[in-house]
Amino acid sequence: MTHPDPSSVLDLIDAFRRSKVMFTAVRLGLFDHLREAPAGVAILAPALEVDAGALERLLDACVSLGFLTKQIGLYANTAVAETYLCSVSPHSLTGYVLYSDQVLFKLWGDLESAIREGTHRWKQTFGLEGPIFDHFFQTPQSMRAFALGMHGFGLLSSSKVAAAFDLSGFQRVADLGGATGHLTLAICERHSHIEGIVFDLPQVLEVTREIVGKSPLAGRIQLIRGDFFADPLPPADLYALGRVLHDWPEEKIERLLARIFEQLPDGGGLLVAERLLAPDRSGPTTALLQSLNMLLCTEGRERTIEEYRELLEGAGFRKVEGRVTGAPLDAVLAIK
Repeated sequence: MTHPDPSSVLDLIDAFRRSKVMFTAVRLGLFDHLREAPAGVAILAPALEVDAGALERLLDACVSLGFLTKQIGLYANTAVAETYLCSVSPHSLTGYVLYSDQVLFKLWGDLESAIREGTHRWKQTFGLEGPIFDHFFQTPQSMRAFALGMHGFGLLSSSKVAAAFDLSGFQRVADLGGATGHLTLAICERHSHIEGIVFDLPQVLEVTREIVGKSPLAGRIQLIRGDFFADPLPPADLYALGRVLHDWPEEKIERLLARIFEQLPDGGGLLVAERLLAPDRSGPTTALLQSLNMLLCTEGRERTIEEYRELLEGAGFRKVEGRVTGAPLDAVLAIK
């Protein structure tokens, strides 16, 4: 009797181990240290304050995963590690890696109870009554690290989201919950006449100012403090919501969309950047896993284009189109 190939099962048995190797190497500052120069175990172990024998195992695992090279006992970063796993890189994902290790990895340990009860795991995992963001990003350092990590993640998608539709007819974009402004920057870079606004909480805008200030487009982008659920929205003919709607249940989304629709002029638009599920929910795998992630850590979920269309048309929008971008985030454009 011929049995099916077990490789998919064996791969998933190992999957969390690969993640933990990367998480731990980032947490130890390994890639940052090797950015300076290649080094061997004898130099790295005391510098990182770890056991030499154990570190050698971690280093060799990082070589096998493609993050390091090894020649005559010296380890060096590959281009991938240099770009995404060093904290000083402009494309760094280390803030999101550390958040995944500190927060998401632990939440996913309670996936079974989340499936049984259908609710997030803030209290079960961390003993927290409020949203995890309120607890884990209270210091400027933690907020900055997370925001920069999300900036690196955003850079992977924003240019393709900005190019998904013809936005040339709009004059001013206001990115609500715009974080470091990566989507606003991408839209303004593509359209020289468009002015941008990044609208977010004061503590987030401290990091936004740092990122936008380095851009040649800074003179066209305004930073405005505010809570999009409570404060007046800045005037614009195009609003953007990047990785916002998937955080919330339908009733909160409906409230936010109503505020946006009321503020928009006729012909104005709303650009949404989210992962789109296939109509039959058969994929993509990354979106399905992200929807489970939202179950664990928020009140939201990922949706199909039809579900977004229903929400947007329910708010009064008359034309809703979706585009799969091939990037981590897809795009939806709705017109008033």
